[in-house]
Amino acid sequence: MTTLTLQKAKRWLKASDTPLARHLFNAAKACIHFELPNVRWFYGSLFASHKLVTNSLAALMRIIYWTPLFKSQTLTTGKRLYLYGGLPFMSGGVQVSLGDDCRVSGQTTFSGRVHGEYPAQLIVGDNVDIGWMTTIACGRKVAIGNNVRIAGRAFLAGYPGHPIDAQQRAAGSPETEDQVGDIILEDDVWLATGVSVMAGVTIGKGTIVAAGSVVTKSLPANVLAGGVPAKVIKTL
Repeated sequence: MTTLTLQKAKRWLKASDTPLARHLFNAAKACIHFELPNVRWFYGSLFASHKLVTNSLAALMRIIYWTPLFKSQTLTTGKRLYLYGGLPFMSGGVQVSLGDDCRVSGQTTFSGRVHGEYPAQLIVGDNVDIGWMTTIACGRKVAIGNNVRIAGRAFLAGYPGHPIDAQQRAAGSPETEDQVGDIILEDDVWLATGVSVMAGVTIGKGTIVAAGSVVTKSLPANVLAGGVPAKVIKTL
């Protein structure tokens, strides 16, 4: 049966008011929405077994596969790295240095600018969390202090990847030097979900940036900041 014939049959089932079409349509819906009885003791036990097996396999993969692979691509790695959820994507030859007790989601991206005079660097302190789907794009250097928390979907944009001039962009030219800048997160900084930090920004010690904010200018220590662009809301 051709695709066109199937589409015509579906339209007929949905639009026709004939008893046969209504009967067949209702029968198809019943098949689609068929459910097995919820036998809680059985499926509860099955779910617990499923979680035990999947968690054990994930832990095994983390220990013997993902973590060693990731460490092989870093410049230095501290003690007790906890890499969860797979292997971060790394590009551009970024030089990554991690301190002790770091926790890094496997669903992250670490990239480095390839057109600079020196390799881009990502320097991470001790006891740092880097959350799910975070991207850290290192133009020259991104330095993250101790006890920093970076929630999911954050973006540290040390370089844009394209020039401002449209003709240069169309020609595939890289960004210009004035578009590139270091990013510094001092100790105890917390970036909430979806925060973007632009090139050339320093965020002072202990500062918290609210979810969804875009930090375009440096922030002082020990403040709560938020908004687009981010501004100081209050002192902590």
